[in-house]
Amino acid sequence: MNHPKPLIPERRRFITALPLCALACFGCRDAAAAPRAGGIPEETDEVVHKFDKEVDRKLTFRHLFALQYRGTIELARNLAGDLGEEKVLELMKKHTRKNLLEYGRRQAEQKGDNSFAAYVEGFRGGYENSLTLKIVEDTPKAFELNVTECLWATTFRQAKAGDIGFAAVCYGDYAWAEGFNPKIKMIRDKTLMEGHSCCNHRYVWTG
Repeated sequence: MNHPKPLIPERRRFITALPLCALACFGCRDAAAAPRAGGIPEETDEVVHKFDKEVDRKLTFRHLFALQYRGTIELARNLAGDLGEEKVLELMKKHTRKNLLEYGRRQAEQKGDNSFAAYVEGFRGGYENSLTLKIVEDTPKAFELNVTECLWATTFRQAKAGDIGFAAVCYGDYAWAEGFNPKIKMIRDKTLMEGHSCCNHRYVWTG
């Protein structure tokens, strides 16, 4: 039986439970109760960007992400007031890595296949409404893609919280690959979250 795809891609749904364990409830409560940020775009003859497609009752993917991660941003900033920004980001990265390692291991177990091909297959689809990406290398031992639009990066950077977004989202990408199979190495030196022109994800099979 075919099941419908989740609104937010499976591979990053775990982020709603990060960081510091309490963020999920905080963020979800905000999403349910708060008014839609930025209002609803008026109907025009212009082509609607894929991030602005309606999800349900004029709720776009852009609105959905803004509502979902607003609580994460607010809580991180509040904690920074008590613990200091550097400490909060450090803790977020620690929890992100831990959760992504476990997520990668669990994903491989569920697939029953932790091969390189099984891992990179997930990047071939499922992100149409949240990423714009291009596969630039695709061989049995190397897979590289360039991401030129990312709704996670857009959401956090528009809130002037790219550092929080990097700690809660991007930082875990390395651990995710490692958890799936320690022989998969991720290489990246650019992210949209940090203000670069793209994210240059490269995965190499070292086995």
